[in-house]
This record gives sequence, C-alpha cells and structure tokens, in this order.
Amino acid sequence: MRPQGAPSMLEPMATPDARSQSPGGGRALVLATLAFTACFFAWAMLGPLAPALQESIGLSDFATAVMVAVPVLLGSLLRVPLGVLTDHYGARRTFTALMAVTLPALVGLAFWHASLGAVLAFGLWLGLAGASFAVGIPFVSRWTAPERRGFALGVYGMGMGGTVLTALLAPRIADRWGLAAPFWVAAVVLALAGIVFAVLAREPYPVRPAGPLRLFAPLAIFRGNPRAWALTLFYFLSFGGFVALFLYLPKLLVGVHELSKSDAGARAAGFALFAVVARPAGGWLADRIGAERVLRVSFALTAALAIALAFGYRAMIPLTLACLAIGLAFGAGTGAVFKLVALWFPGHVGAVTGVVGAAGGLGGFAPPLVLGLAKTLTGGYAVGFVLLSVVAIVALAVLASLDPRRKRRWRLRPAPAV
Repeated sequence: MRPQGAPSMLEPMATPDARSQSPGGGRALVLATLAFTACFFAWAMLGPLAPALQESIGLSDFATAVMVAVPVLLGSLLRVPLGVLTDHYGARRTFTALMAVTLPALVGLAFWHASLGAVLAFGLWLGLAGASFAVGIPFVSRWTAPERRGFALGVYGMGMGGTVLTALLAPRIADRWGLAAPFWVAAVVLALAGIVFAVLAREPYPVRPAGPLRLFAPLAIFRGNPRAWALTLFYFLSFGGFVALFLYLPKLLVGVHELSKSDAGARAAGFALFAVVARPAGGWLADRIGAERVLRVSFALTAALAIALAFGYRAMIPLTLACLAIGLAFGAGTGAVFKLVALWFPGHVGAVTGVVGAAGGLGGFAPPLVLGLAKTLTGGYAVGFVLLSVVAIVALAVLASLDPRRKRRWRLRPAPAV
C-alpha cells in the first residue's frame, strides 16, 4: 500500500492555471482545433501525393520514403522550442506566426515540385506546420478545468483529422487540376485559419514571461525523471505510429494492391478517421478510468495488430481490418498521453508538450524510412511491422514498471524548473 500522504503516480499536482477556468474555454477549444486542423492539412500533403510525385520525378521506393518523412523531421524537432515560445509569449502570437511562416513552403511546392531537391527543401520547411501541436496543447490546457482536460485535449487532437482531409482531397485535386493545385489549396486554407485565429483567439490570462527565453531548457526534465522518458516513448509509439502508417499507407496500397492513387488516399483517410475519432474517446476514458489503463490496452492492441499486419498486409481484408483497428489503438493512446502530461507537469505543459511531441514526431519520421528500406532489402514490409510490435511491447513493459503497486518502483522526482 502507498504510505499515507504520499502522492500517487496519477494524482494531479497544483497548477498555476487556476484562473484559466472561464466561460471562454469553448471558443478557445474550437479556434485551436481549427488552426491545428489547417496546419495538419498542410503538413500531410506529401504523403497522399507521394505516388504521383514518385511517378512524376522518377523516384525509388527509398527516395520516396525519405521525401514523405522529411516534413515530419522538422515538425518534430521544432516542437521543443515552440512549446517554450508558447509558454513565454502565449499561443495567440506563436500560432499566428507559425502559420504565416509556413505559407512560403506551400507556395514553393506549388511552383517547384518537379525535382527531388526542391521537394525535399520545401518539404523540410513544411515541417513547421507539424510543430503546431505543441502550441495548442498548453493553450487548451490553460482554458480547461483539470477534470475535463483529458477530453478537451482529445478534442483538440482531432485536429489531426486534417490528415484525413488531405488524403481525401489532395489526390483528387491533383488528378483534376495538376500537382500544383493541392499546395495552392492548402496555402489558402492555412492563410484563412491564421487570420481567424489572430483576430478571435485570446489568452485565458496575460502571459508574463517568468524569466529569460531558453528554447531548449525543457530538456532538463530528463535529469532524474523517468516519467519524462516514459512519456516520450509512449507518444513516439502512439502518435508516431499513426503518422508513419498514414504517410506510407498510400504507397503500400498502390504498390502491393495496385489501387488507384485516389482510392489509396481514400483508404488512408479511413484509417486516419478512426484514429481521429478515437483520440477524444481516449482522453474521455483517461478522465474516468485513468490514462494508464487506456495506454495499457492501446499498447497491447498495437503489438498484436502489428504482427497481424506483418503476416496479412498482402491480403486486402486482413490489411483493412488491422489498419482500422490499429488506428483506434493509436488514437486512444494519443488521447491518454497528454492527460498524463497535464497531471505530471502542470506548471510546464507547453515545455513538456514540446519534448513529448518531438518524440512523437520522430516516431513518424523513422518508420517510413524503415518501411522503405525493408521494401528495398526484402521486397516486403513484414520486418517494419514486426519492429512496430517490438516497440509496443517495450512500451508496455515501461508502463508496468511505473505502476506504483509494484514493489520495485522508480523513484519519481519533481520536474526541475524549466
């Protein structure tokens, strides 16, 4: 039994955001979700368009995987400083500036998408949009009461449904009006979202920097704090797995099952939709039964379904069923992870979100490369799916080691000031 007065692993800590519980939270959640959706709509462009770009430029499977993964790289690394900037300057300024700076990348891709060098350069720049996640999480957290925060963050996370819209629309727009058209559409959507957010969004209370701006100070949470390491692993698996499978699924469907590009994009959208819907459900369940339980089920399902994909991806029905089910597991997992972020690090939600979000983004960067390399070396994708299952098993083991009921526990120290 836990000693009387000792904190449970999941007990909420005191938060400085007590003033943030105001009636404006609903509007803030809607605005943040719309802005996040627009950013992810832009960020995911290269995945659904990969088969057309590969054919147009004449790329190998591995080069195509690199092209698809490049936006994920910068979007991952920039989540750390953007989380700090959000804590320092507020989400309204940071989100608006981020969307404005991303626009030239879409314009560049619209003009120069006929060479691999240009696509890689502008694709890397486009990764800025993927860092938007680290801006909205602290914004929504500050507007939401702790007992409803898991659900609210799950609703905000539905903004990753922008990837669904990309998968559905981008190939069709390209088929009808050419490869430049989807990038122009994304630029218009992002510009409108930036204007709306800049005009209507408000901070729940004045943001006053507590000290000098230190962009990489959040890395200090890794010192002697196993919870931070665990959160990065959990999000690496849940969100990274979602991004990786969404980005590479159109290529797999076209190459293995010989579907049309539009049909492959629509099926990838179905996978993403299941994950998007499951995200607020995962947050809602985390509010009620605990984030640990939700993550335990999510990781177990991921491990089993990844093995099913390794042996069944060449048959359409097993592939479809396993992808939809693993989409639910990924979505529920992502919804639960940030419930723990707000509980464990309430005073540094933006900073910690940046670090954890970066891990998730890197989880979306590496697997497409692994799948592409596996296809090149072995002629199939089974090895990549087996590795996904191994990561899920490791995450389950780490989660079990954090259980306070175990006799042998990690000593949980308070997070250092960042």
